[in-house]
Amino acid sequence: MPGGKALMERGPKPTILVTGGTGFLGSHLVTRLLAEGHRVVVPARSRHGLSADQRMARLLDWFGTPHQQRSLLEVVEANLEYPSLGIAPQQAADLRLKVDEIIHCASDTSFSSRKEEQVKRVNIQGLEHLLDLLSGSRCRRLYLISTAYVAGKRIGDCPEAFQETTAFHNVYEQSKFIAEQIAASRCAASGIRLTVIRPSIVYGDAQTGRTLAFNALYYPVRTIHYFSKLYHEDILEHGGDRARALGIHRAPDGTLHLPIRIDGGSGCGVNLIPVDYFLRAFLAIRDAPSADGVFHIVNPQNTSIAELVDFTRRFFHLTGLEVTTGEDVASLPRHGLELLFDRHIQAYSAYIRDARIFDRSRSDALLRQAGVTCPAFTYAVFTTCMRFAVDVDWGRLLWESSPAGP
Repeated sequence: MPGGKALMERGPKPTILVTGGTGFLGSHLVTRLLAEGHRVVVPARSRHGLSADQRMARLLDWFGTPHQQRSLLEVVEANLEYPSLGIAPQQAADLRLKVDEIIHCASDTSFSSRKEEQVKRVNIQGLEHLLDLLSGSRCRRLYLISTAYVAGKRIGDCPEAFQETTAFHNVYEQSKFIAEQIAASRCAASGIRLTVIRPSIVYGDAQTGRTLAFNALYYPVRTIHYFSKLYHEDILEHGGDRARALGIHRAPDGTLHLPIRIDGGSGCGVNLIPVDYFLRAFLAIRDAPSADGVFHIVNPQNTSIAELVDFTRRFFHLTGLEVTTGEDVASLPRHGLELLFDRHIQAYSAYIRDARIFDRSRSDALLRQAGVTCPAFTYAVFTTCMRFAVDVDWGRLLWESSPAGP
């Protein structure tokens, strides 16, 4: 039979444990692996009144995963914050006997220093608990989903390799850097092959706009949308006194003048990738015969702050949004609306005005061979993504949106 020998040499598909399977990136990976015929184990916890099984079932419904694929999925009630993930000894022994690969996606993405202990508990201790659990198992491959921003406060070129870094913008960056170091040390000692995947900022599907996460790119845009709605309502329903006090007014065609100066800094813009590209790139790297080490999944072209502001103005029918330099901002006092906007996006300022340039030489070599390219972040893509976000009220109505296939 043609290809029969090759199929026999490959053997059965490996059983893959995916942490963070109820999260944004992890759920996309789970659904794709199920579609490829892999047996997938997802450790997850109960949350918001839903069991781990119910959370995963809701996600599979959202993705439109066929029922015959769902029989390949095993959901384990577990918590990375506990030793052995809090599961029973017999269940732990069972996992050690059947898991061939790990894709570690689970992560706390909070930037807040107030949540430092929680972030480190999940991102650092959670990884150690996972590796402890599977110590001595049949597993011989770990894919660690990290972030390109482990580069910390580095300026300019950021190598596609393990590098010593001592200064970070937030605890998230620091915790992911430490997790990489732990994974490298532990995997080397136990003979487990390690692939570290470092994506940049991931947004929704470039074709459909669908997403499960509304942070990062979405948060500043959502803030502008909130201000727009607030002052439209003030003008139309309450006389507009609050709006006039801030220089906000509405044109006869409905365009709102919202005077907010946004500091563009001197960086090279924002590095954005859609989740569908992340998925294709990850799978291409995973399928490569010698994909050990570090790989950046990033966009070869950054999006400038000026472009993002222009897209936002056009989409929400606004005037008044301007991109300025730090010197221009300092020359005139910030008014109340600008100060409020600054506070809202403060956590993302290092990414909006990024001066990091991510090396792509290793990943590009593999992705070119696989024919995987990153789509440009155009106004059409922005419109598709933001229309979906507005339609689901920035996630509040997410589970009411109609399912579509992964």
